[in-house]
Amino acid sequence: MLAITVGLDGSPESLAAADWAAREAAQRETPLCLLHAGEPPRPLYAPLAGLPAPGVLDAQRAWAAELLSGTASRLVERHPGLRITTRQTEDPVVPALLAAEEDTELLVLGSRRLGTVSGFLVGSVALATVARAERPVVLVRADGHPEDEHLPDATGAGATTTPYREVVLGLDPRNPADAVVEFAFEAARRRAAGLRVVHGWNPAVDQGYGAVLEPGPDAEPTEEERHGLGDVLRPWQDKFPGVEVREQAVIGGAGRHLVHASRDASLVVVGRRRRRAPVGGRIGPVTHAVLQHASAPVAVVPHD
Repeated sequence: MLAITVGLDGSPESLAAADWAAREAAQRETPLCLLHAGEPPRPLYAPLAGLPAPGVLDAQRAWAAELLSGTASRLVERHPGLRITTRQTEDPVVPALLAAEEDTELLVLGSRRLGTVSGFLVGSVALATVARAERPVVLVRADGHPEDEHLPDATGAGATTTPYREVVLGLDPRNPADAVVEFAFEAARRRAAGLRVVHGWNPAVDQGYGAVLEPGPDAEPTEEERHGLGDVLRPWQDKFPGVEVREQAVIGGAGRHLVHASRDASLVVVGRRRRRAPVGGRIGPVTHAVLQHASAPVAVVPHD
């Protein structure tokens, strides 16, 4: 059985990602793999020789092993019955994460908040992994909490026993990707949550002018646009009859609308088109904007 793999380095963001991954693994009834990768840091050197001081590297390896075992113990206490494995490698982080995909259905990584600025700090490891991964990747905020994914209780306080907030899907009806749509519907079904489908529409593009013209304040999506979105979603609604779908055709680029919708979402789902380029993968502008500024965890699903 494929596992959910989370990259763990001891940082608050990676520990938050491990917590999210454990909840997701328990919900899916699938194993969880905690992965620590990268060469141990070398802060101390023997005098004159330029070599690591005796025992330093062994101590760093021991620290990583303790991090993995301690995190696994903590997660098992929170999720009895969850199957957890650990893996420690000194391979570079991004290649190690990508290599783990062979036994993985979902990669989970942490991402820091940008201080007082509303957004993620998506580092080079996260971006490189998202751009090259063949499996879906979820980025989790360091300051996120389980109750953030649920509706508030009757008093307005955060809770984990209330229903989940809706899942938000960014979709282009002209180029829908089955893998992305199915991931979003499955996520909503598992959470017994609604699915909000956001489609950005620009009349300048539809009239063949590229992105030169800005839509006016009174512009509205055409009936053709609305029907097109409904036609794409209808087979999926038939396949997932228990998922209540809310369609939202919006004016302008989808990125800012998805960021706004993320404030009331348990998960945001976006796609990334696979590009077979010799220099590696690429993240599109909408997905990049969502990664930088979304308030909820973001799942990036690669597709052809």
